Amino acid sequence: MESNQQTRPGIGELAMDNARDRMGVVMGEIGGRVQMRPIRGGVEWDAVPANVVPLSARKELSARLAVKNGNRRVGL
Repeated sequence: MESNQQTRPGIGELAMDNARDRMGVVMGEIGGRVQMRPIRGGVEWDAVPANVVPLSARKELSARLAVKNGNRRVGL
């Protein structure tokens, strides 16, 4: 039997903050909030755990490809 429950993304995983409509990397959890950082780096933000969901395989692949392409443009 399949479960309809979504598991919360772990540290280092890509996730979506549905409240802000932003993708980011889960950096940790402090004080009942999930700390997330933009995929390409930058300032972390706090998210409500209920709003943080894993990315679909398609969105995760698209995000990783965008980062790789961006890095290639700047010579990394």
